[in-house]
Amino acid sequence: MVAKLMRLVAGVAGLSLFVAGCGSAPEEEESGTGAKASDFSACMVTDTGGIDDRSFNAASWAGMQAAKKSTGAEVQYVASTSENDYVPNITRLISQKCNLVVSVGGLMAEATGQAAKANANQKFAIVDSGSVPPNVYGMEFNTAQSSFLAGYLAAGMSKSGKVATFGGLPIPPVTIFMDGFYEGVQYYNKQKDKKVEVLGWNEAKPKSGSMANSFTDQGAGKRIAGNFIQQGADIIFPVAGGTGLGAAAAAKESGGKVSVIWVDTDGCESASQYCDVFLTSVTKGIAGAVQTTIETAAKGQQLTGSYLGTLENGGTGLAPFHQFDGKVPAELKAELEKIKQDIISGTIKITSPNQPKSS
Repeated sequence: MVAKLMRLVAGVAGLSLFVAGCGSAPEEEESGTGAKASDFSACMVTDTGGIDDRSFNAASWAGMQAAKKSTGAEVQYVASTSENDYVPNITRLISQKCNLVVSVGGLMAEATGQAAKANANQKFAIVDSGSVPPNVYGMEFNTAQSSFLAGYLAAGMSKSGKVATFGGLPIPPVTIFMDGFYEGVQYYNKQKDKKVEVLGWNEAKPKSGSMANSFTDQGAGKRIAGNFIQQGADIIFPVAGGTGLGAAAAAKESGGKVSVIWVDTDGCESASQYCDVFLTSVTKGIAGAVQTTIETAAKGQQLTGSYLGTLENGGTGLAPFHQFDGKVPAELKAELEKIKQDIISGTIKITSPNQPKSS
C-alpha cells in the first residue's frame, strides 16, 4: 500500500462497542490527572503524518487522552514513519498485552486485518476503515456530506470564480472529501446559474486529480497551491494532512486574496497560526469516536457493527467561520443550513462512490 490518509472535533456519542481482551498494561504509561488507575490499556499506532499532523493522528490521540481522563485507562502510542512500520508497530503493541489496539488511517486496514486474523483474542479498532468481524471495530465518516457544504460555501465566497482542491493520495478517505467539494460547487452553479470552476478535481475523471503524494511534505503543498493561485483560484481545499499546511502558507503570503478550507479538525484550533486564512474546516468527530470506543470497551461492553459519522449525528460538519464570520453573508449561511437539512433528509443526494456504508 502507499502512504496514508489524513483527520479533535466535536464529541460523538452512541457507539456500541466490544469486549476488551485481558492483559497487563503497557510499560511506558502514566495515569491521567485525577484518573484512577485502571487495568484496561488502549494503544494507538499513528499513520505517517505523526502525532502532530494537526489532522487525524492528532485528533485520534486527543480522543485517547480524553478516554484516559474519563476512565483511568492506560494509553500510549507508537509512531509510524512509513507504511513499513505498520506491521511491526501493531505487533509490538500486541506483545505488550494492550487490551485494545487502535490503528489510525485507512492505509492501515490491511495490516490491521492481518493482525486480527492472526490474533483472534485481540481487540482492535481502526479510524477511517470499516469493521472486520469479529475483532476489528471500524470508525468511518461520511465527509462527502460536509465537503458538499464546503464546496457550496467556496463557490459562494469566491470572487474569481475559481476554487481548487488537492489530495495527499488517491485513496477513498481522501477523495471522498474532494468528491463532496466538487458536487457542492456544481450544486451552487445549478442553483445560481453560475460557472464556478473547480481546479484539481473532477469526480467523473478521478485519475486526472491533483495529488501531492504525501501527507507530510509542506513544500509540495505550497507548490501545488501556488500553481492554483497562478491559475486564478482564490479558495483552496487541501485534503492532505500536514502537506496542507503548505497551502495555508501560500494563502497567507497572498495578503488576504486567498483563503483555505481545512479538513479533519477545526484549523483555527489545530493550526491557529493560519486562522486568518481558514474560511472554515470540514471536521470529522475522530476524537469523540475514539474516546467513546475506548470508554465502552473499558466497561467490557460488546462492540457491534461499525461507527459512521454523518451530518445528522454530528460526526462530521463545518467548523465555525471564526475570523471570516462577518464576511460570510447571512443569506449564504441560511442556504448552507437548508442544504445541510436537505442532505440529512435525502432531498439532496450525494453521489460520491467513496462514501462509507453503515453496518
